Amino acid sequence: MKKLILIMALMMTGFYVYPQSSQTTAQWRVRLRGVAVIPQESASIGVIGGDAKISNSFIPEMDFTYFFNKHFAAELILGTTRHKVSTVNSDLTAIGGSSAANVDLGKVWLLPPTLTFQYHYPVGKFNPYLGAGINYTIFYSADEGPVVKGIAYKNKFAFAAQAGFDFDISKSLFINVDLKKIFLSTTATVDASNLTPAGSPQLEPVLKNIVADVKIRPWLLGVGIGCKF
Repeated sequence: MKKLILIMALMMTGFYVYPQSSQTTAQWRVRLRGVAVIPQESASIGVIGGDAKISNSFIPEMDFTYFFNKHFAAELILGTTRHKVSTVNSDLTAIGGSSAANVDLGKVWLLPPTLTFQYHYPVGKFNPYLGAGINYTIFYSADEGPVVKGIAYKNKFAFAAQAGFDFDISKSLFINVDLKKIFLSTTATVDASNLTPAGSPQLEPVLKNIVADVKIRPWLLGVGIGCKF
């Protein structure tokens, strides 16, 4: 979190010290989007094996874009999303369960502020752009679900790629279509010690710390409206 705050502070400093060149575009743009969050998940899960399943989500998202000149800009994207999480085809025979079962791991909230640097190529009312930058995802309010005792996720940095366009509908208003890919991975630690089979106390330490390396890698497809000023 400290690293993210430092990066944002440096970025905001850059907004005011970067030499301004002549431009025909408003310096600031604000957008409000509806965004479909579609994880492309996979996982390596210790002890019980299997894969991960993470639900899709639809959220509101706000972003703030600052133009250094008519072609180069930086965008800060803010939003939060909630997902259902489960394992798929886990082998639970070691703890007295089915050989192929799905485990409900509850729900978790993600706060993924993302900072991208963009190249714009405006043509009349049409302004396409490409962007790339960094994401820092904070996992919070994790609910472990009805099966295991607890679950924790590690906050992580990730690379972000972006493409989209603005289309002017007036001097100050425009519509926006935006596609982002976040190359996010995390480590989840599951406490399933409550599932220790009777007569097998040696398994309790193993089940208390089941580690899963999870690739989330979501696509974010957004459509919205923006304002220039």
